Amino acid sequence: MASYLSRHASTRFGAYYIAVAGLIVSLLGLLASLWWLTGVLAFGALTALGTYDIVQRRRTVSRNYPILAHIRYFLESIGPEFRQYFIEADTFESPFSREQRSLVYRRAKSTIDKKPFGSLRDMNAPGYEWMGPSLSPVEITDHDFRVVVGEHRAKPYKASVLNISAMSFGALSPNAISALNEGAKLGGFYHTTGEGAISPYHLRGGDLVWQIGSGYFGCRRDDGGFDRDKFKENARRDEVKMIEIKLSQGAKPGHGGILPGAKVTAEIASTRGVPEGQDVLSPSKHSAFSTPCEMIHFIQELRTLSGDKPVGIKLALGHPWEWFAMVKAMLECGDHPDYIVVDGGQGGTGAAPLEFINRLGMPLNDALILVHNTLVGAGLRDEIRIGASGKIISAFDIARTLALGADWVNMARGFMFSLGCIQAQSCHNDQCPSGVATQDKARGNRLDVEDKSVRVKNFHANTKFALCEMLEAAGLHHPSELGPEHIIRRLSNGKALPYISLIDSLAPKELLEGGAKNHPLYREFWDLADANSFDAPCALHSLRQTKLL
Repeated sequence: MASYLSRHASTRFGAYYIAVAGLIVSLLGLLASLWWLTGVLAFGALTALGTYDIVQRRRTVSRNYPILAHIRYFLESIGPEFRQYFIEADTFESPFSREQRSLVYRRAKSTIDKKPFGSLRDMNAPGYEWMGPSLSPVEITDHDFRVVVGEHRAKPYKASVLNISAMSFGALSPNAISALNEGAKLGGFYHTTGEGAISPYHLRGGDLVWQIGSGYFGCRRDDGGFDRDKFKENARRDEVKMIEIKLSQGAKPGHGGILPGAKVTAEIASTRGVPEGQDVLSPSKHSAFSTPCEMIHFIQELRTLSGDKPVGIKLALGHPWEWFAMVKAMLECGDHPDYIVVDGGQGGTGAAPLEFINRLGMPLNDALILVHNTLVGAGLRDEIRIGASGKIISAFDIARTLALGADWVNMARGFMFSLGCIQAQSCHNDQCPSGVATQDKARGNRLDVEDKSVRVKNFHANTKFALCEMLEAAGLHHPSELGPEHIIRRLSNGKALPYISLIDSLAPKELLEGGAKNHPLYREFWDLADANSFDAPCALHSLRQTKLL
């Protein structure tokens, strides 16, 4: 047993023993020649590292395997990159596949985006989706597809079918924000600011959708509340085309956040309207309203202050009764947002706890179907436009999303790829190797704005053209003609059905005519929803008091 422990210890401490022996030999050799100084420095550093490993108490692996443990830590640190480049299949979407990233890179550079030798996808696998082609394809002469938002407003906006989703200055580098905005200007589409307010880098000529979060950055009082005068000043900028109230986001629905004071530089403080060097709180909910009806009144106020520009909301869906309560408030107040952006629970550019990314928030397809269906059933769909975001990359992703009820889509990570993002997943630690998601000037300043803005424009244009070609092949003239009958999904039993056969659709105004009783989800919660409260219905409150159902 003693000899076994001795042998085992020599294995664990072998690297340390070799370092010590090498240091001793090098020190002796130094008596004969200065060339041994290299060995003294090298083995001395390893000996110091091994000694520290043994005496420290935080890492047991390091204490048991001095020096050797650092090889393990290094391999662990490059594990995601190693798997991404050498192990993962081209179609393994975690979170985006090599095939998807490569598609964006090629379209951003306007190089050939065609592939030979057939699909890499298993078309018989459950969940596989495709779009039905027509025997009577058509020719589309103009693929600059537009959607009018707020047509009854004094300043309606014609939005592109594809736009840049919310990414704040502070999350993205100044050069990245500048390139996105210049790309939006070159391509004629909009750029959502994110809740971090309008920075100087957002003002490079591109159309803006100003997003207002619970922190009210850019329109914030000293106590964190909403400042009407500051809002009016920014909302009436010519660059701002629409206003978007962020209720929640797919990356972290129901979760606020704190921007540590160390990250609140003078520039970020000036942009957000907060004190420099102090922690900044983004509450988990808004203070300007607390009920669905109050939310509608807040929307009306923002319209007035902005000069009657379109005002919408963005949300990641959770409890269905809260969404139903909002729709009831629209009906009772006789007003509604001009548009709704549905954010899928697939996450996004925002860093968040793993449980929030993986397990909170309704996935985009489910959320989009619910929002679209409810507005149809409430007789409001013709009055409200729907945008959608959540892991959309290709023209097929766009087509499917439009077919399920959206009028246009927003992308965040797709446009990050067009800037050169390599999916290193270092967005949260300020060590982004591509200079996109960092405030480290040494990294971010190396992103060339002029070059990347052209790539942003190219990606947008080439993706729209790909969508145009898909529509032509399907015999359709405009994205608005897409419906759930055009997208087919393979089921787990091997059968394939179009979405129109899979969706529990409501007829126009069916919810207003007692039709909720014919649809399970609406039957459970529509009548219980209250336009004056986001709270759970009383019946659900009673269930929370007991485990007995």
